Amino acid sequence: MSKKNKNQHDPKPKQETVNEEPVEQTEPETAPQEAPAAEAPETPKQEAPETEAPQPDETEQLRQKLAAEHDLYLRLAAEYDNFRKRSRKEKEALYLDVKAETAGKFLPVFDDLERALANETADEAYKKGVELIMSEFRKIIKELGGKEFGETGDPFDPNAHNAVMHVEDESLGENVVAQVFQKGFRIGEKVIRHAVVKVAN
Repeated sequence: MSKKNKNQHDPKPKQETVNEEPVEQTEPETAPQEAPAAEAPETPKQEAPETEAPQPDETEQLRQKLAAEHDLYLRLAAEYDNFRKRSRKEKEALYLDVKAETAGKFLPVFDDLERALANETADEAYKKGVELIMSEFRKIIKELGGKEFGETGDPFDPNAHNAVMHVEDESLGENVVAQVFQKGFRIGEKVIRHAVVKVAN
């Protein structure tokens, strides 16, 4: 009997039994997911630091400190103002001293010119020349702020006059200048030379 016929007589072929072992089910491998792009970290908003309200003691300390600083500022400003005024006065005094010293160096020339004018002379040209020199000299002294003083009849002032003689004269008042031997000079209130005089009564 052929194999073909045999299969026809056995319509139900024998099923081979296979010992099936339980197969572990493995999860399907998933493709690795790409990591999300790193986002730039958000910069935290800088909030103004909350300052606590000063306590009463701290407030009083700050008030005292402010008062001390203000007092120091006022003292410094006053000291600077005093320094500025003092410097200006010193400069003015120095300038006055320099002018007085300069003018004082020329006073002997003034005395010589005054004596020359007091002498009688027949030479009119000579006399005119001396008068012009004296006029120019007085002009320069005036420009320096100088002023001559000492006239007969002036009240005697020990701060401005140097009394070298005393005379009794009823025609003159008491304690007045009777005669001037040498003119005095001052610049402003500063006497650069005392007038040499004779005092009456």
